[in-house]
Amino acid sequence: MPDQLKITRALISVSNKAGVVDFARKLTAHNIEIISTGGTARTLREAGLDVRDVSSLTDFPEMLDGRVKTLHPCIHGGLLGVRDNPDHLLAMQENSIKPIDLICIDLYPFEKTASDPKSTSELIIEQIDIGGPAMIRSAAKNHKFVTVITNPEQYDLVLSDLEENSGSTSIDIRFSLAKDAFIRTARYDQAIAKWFEESNSGFSEMIYTQSKLQQTLRYGENPDQPAAIYRQLDYQGPSVVNASVVAGKPLSYNNLMDSAAALELVQDLTSASGKPTAAIIKHANPCGAAIADSLEDAFTKAWECDTLAAFGGIVCVSGEVTSTIAKTIAEGNKFLEVVVAPSFLDSATSTLLNKWKNIRLLAVGNRPRIDRWKQLRSVEGGVLVQELKPVSAKTQEWTHVAGPSPTCTQIEDAKLAWITCAHLKSNSISLVSDGALIGGGMGQVDRVSAAKLAIQRAGDRLCNADNVVAASDAFFPFPDAPKILIDAGINCIVQPGGSVRDHETIDLCDKQNITLLHTGERRFRH
Repeated sequence: MPDQLKITRALISVSNKAGVVDFARKLTAHNIEIISTGGTARTLREAGLDVRDVSSLTDFPEMLDGRVKTLHPCIHGGLLGVRDNPDHLLAMQENSIKPIDLICIDLYPFEKTASDPKSTSELIIEQIDIGGPAMIRSAAKNHKFVTVITNPEQYDLVLSDLEENSGSTSIDIRFSLAKDAFIRTARYDQAIAKWFEESNSGFSEMIYTQSKLQQTLRYGENPDQPAAIYRQLDYQGPSVVNASVVAGKPLSYNNLMDSAAALELVQDLTSASGKPTAAIIKHANPCGAAIADSLEDAFTKAWECDTLAAFGGIVCVSGEVTSTIAKTIAEGNKFLEVVVAPSFLDSATSTLLNKWKNIRLLAVGNRPRIDRWKQLRSVEGGVLVQELKPVSAKTQEWTHVAGPSPTCTQIEDAKLAWITCAHLKSNSISLVSDGALIGGGMGQVDRVSAAKLAIQRAGDRLCNADNVVAASDAFFPFPDAPKILIDAGINCIVQPGGSVRDHETIDLCDKQNITLLHTGERRFRH
């Protein structure tokens, strides 16, 4: 395989014209002939460059509104011909096919057009490129003899290689570009297939995801597990994967998992309350969550929920981190791994770094949240897919089934209790008082154990609270767990309802004068 290949002829046809004139001009400085099509040829000629039309090679005009222009043996023969194969060379000579050494093609903007809600089906279909992917694949297959460019970001790389090799490209560059070319056509075809699939209701026949390697991690959940993080290319909502790393060392696998959980919880709480919120996550479970009139108060209340568990945790707040909230976060005997927020003022960043030099600060921005998305989880031999949507507290749809009517304070605490229990691992029970989580029982195989654990973790905070709301992520099959909660001092219980023995829990709450609310929905989290 030749290490260096002299470039004498280049075919350029791009939708994105940014930088193409300067690129073509520098190619001509190496005495490279430029072949082009349609709008690209016009752009280059208007810039004063000498350009040859593709139609002069094929002896056929562009036709069918540009659908057919490069699908011709003179083009693909020039790209696919193996130049150290005598039979190929003879066939090319007999059919007047000249080699094409470099192509620069970026494809019609299908993805952009398809993502625009104003685009009609007819317009989207017209952006399905046929000739472009065919030429890219031909050139990439024959990268032994052809250089293929599919992205303006590759212009400087190729120009540097040409300069370094006196008008030739190296095999390492050609191989790397060929790899990128096949990745590009694969993504392009996947986007088209996904668009067609989405016209059907229900789940698609194939799972189409486009994710790019964002970072290789030090290790996974444990040091003996290699790991990496991939960025989902079509996800536009706030995410710790897309976040700007304001400060700190690289995040670990567990950091990313917990940061994502913290962001999701804060988004749910903010949507439900409209007030400043804060959450602290430890090993994927909330160990602190609060709603208040200021971020400072929300963080303080969240931290006080469980200072032991919060030590070394992940914090997320719903608003910009100013120097004031930064001082609140940093004061006292605390240790935090990550702080997630929409943004950070420079003064706040300095305060947090002065406290913990390695703390990670993630700015997720203020982009609108995605209301529904598909969640993928791998199991051995397959992938589970479910529609995931934010956890909401639709109190207007809840049913008051026992005890006194809830007060306004109880309703607000019930929102927080319901959302936090939905973010705790099942089986889960959350205890909330005065806008703050005070105890959580999570990951239990029965609801009685979850209730006992929540009470245990609440400790003295439960004893000192006047009003406490408990929430359960699924119905109580028996009144045993509700009785444990009531005996511990809970005044209000929120649960989905739906058990064949609901009447037993309802009777218990009526007798004990405990408010009981049914949400009508289950919120398991495994």
